[in-house]
Amino acid sequence: MQPYFYSLSEFITMGDHGVFVWSCWAITVGMIFIFIWYSRHQRQALIKQLTIQQARQAQRGSNIKKPSAS
Repeated sequence: MQPYFYSLSEFITMGDHGVFVWSCWAITVGMIFIFIWYSRHQRQALIKQLTIQQARQAQRGSNIKKPSAS
C-alpha cells in the first residue's frame, strides 16, 4: 500500500485543492462552534426568563389575600 501524500506540504496542498478543502473544513468547524455557542446562549436566556417568571408568580401568590377561617 502506497501513501497518498509523501510529505506534510503535499497533505496541506492536497494536489492544488488544499485551499478549497481546508476552507470547507474551517467553515464547517466554525459553524459547529457558532451553533454550540448560540445554543448555550439561548439556554441561559431561557433559564433567566423562567427564573424571573417564577419569581413574579411567587410574588403574585404572596400578594393575594387568603380568606380567613373564622
